Amino acid sequence: MRFVSALLLTGVTLLAQQPNTLTRQEAAAGWILLFDGESLFGWTQEGKAQWRIANGILTSDEGENGWLRTTSPFADFILKCDWRTGPEGNSGVFLRSAAQGAPHETGYELQIWNQHPKFPTGSLVNHIAGKRVAAAPGEWHTYEVQAAGDHWIVKLDGRKVLDGRDPKSKSGYIGLQYNKDKKIEFRNIKLKPLGLEPIFNGKSLAGWKVVEPAKKPAQPAVWTAEKGAIHVVHGGGQLETERTWADFILQLDVRTNTSDPNRHPNSGIFFRGDPGTYWGGYESQIRNEYKDGDRTKPVDYGTGAIYNCVAARRIVAGDNEFFAQTLVVRGPHMAVWVNGYQVTDFEDSRPPDASARKGLRTSAGTIALQAHDPTTNLDFKNIRIAGFPQ
Repeated sequence: MRFVSALLLTGVTLLAQQPNTLTRQEAAAGWILLFDGESLFGWTQEGKAQWRIANGILTSDEGENGWLRTTSPFADFILKCDWRTGPEGNSGVFLRSAAQGAPHETGYELQIWNQHPKFPTGSLVNHIAGKRVAAAPGEWHTYEVQAAGDHWIVKLDGRKVLDGRDPKSKSGYIGLQYNKDKKIEFRNIKLKPLGLEPIFNGKSLAGWKVVEPAKKPAQPAVWTAEKGAIHVVHGGGQLETERTWADFILQLDVRTNTSDPNRHPNSGIFFRGDPGTYWGGYESQIRNEYKDGDRTKPVDYGTGAIYNCVAARRIVAGDNEFFAQTLVVRGPHMAVWVNGYQVTDFEDSRPPDASARKGLRTSAGTIALQAHDPTTNLDFKNIRIAGFPQ
């Protein structure tokens, strides 16, 4: 990640926002980057199109037909992206598509082709025709797509060109299309999940349950609702939801509190654990410590990691200030964003097991917050979740 991106994601304000970054306000509002401007982390190639990155632009102008898709699926969302084509440009953005099969058939294709006689640029091909608006070749254009249930709204360069309904696909992957010999470029690809419901009311611990370890610690965890946040000190301990989820998108804000610059609080977010099971299920680690002044060297897996499975590729957050965390969990796939930057992309290939500590678990479980040890001091707020539609 470029230095300017790191500054933005850790809260330093710059005079102008750079491509492929989020502002603090966007990250706090739940936006996540799908393209970091430097790598294909979080994407996978389908077909024989050759994709590359040049100067922060994701492009393809060679190879056979193909598409690049996210490794994480999404259901309801607002998607924004910039795109640019040549005079004969013919491409598209795939929405809610399946990993297998033709993406425009399993999901939707948002057209990038002015010359199509029925479904021009801005249309959902073969589903909803958009208003015909010629998008000048050789110039950057911006799509903003809102998908909420069967309701679709598309804006091109700020102008609404489509507003309609189609119920075919309720969730799936985001994809970028390359047609042979038709150069296409993309940048600023970002998404905000929609439809998340709060699971903390900001006033009390209603809907949550304290789970204590079998051996009572010298200083048991103390959980309180203070100033719109769940505050915890001491531990070990655990606070878990009364409800359970299997596949979901979870967003929350976390703050690790410390007065010692050499001590970084240790905590985690557990999921798919059996109710009442102490520190059960998968754990998304919370620990903002790294080695040798290098944020790409996390200590103890690092914030956003899937503990004991895969380390975070970068420590994005810092202590003593709230950071936004997003988890997308579906089937064996798990991804985590911190302040909108994707740090984890994990596919659990272990044999199935009732315990996520031992193997792949896809069945429903609680969401739990961890109090790690006597030095624990954390706050959690804006906790919200949405299950994937069946």
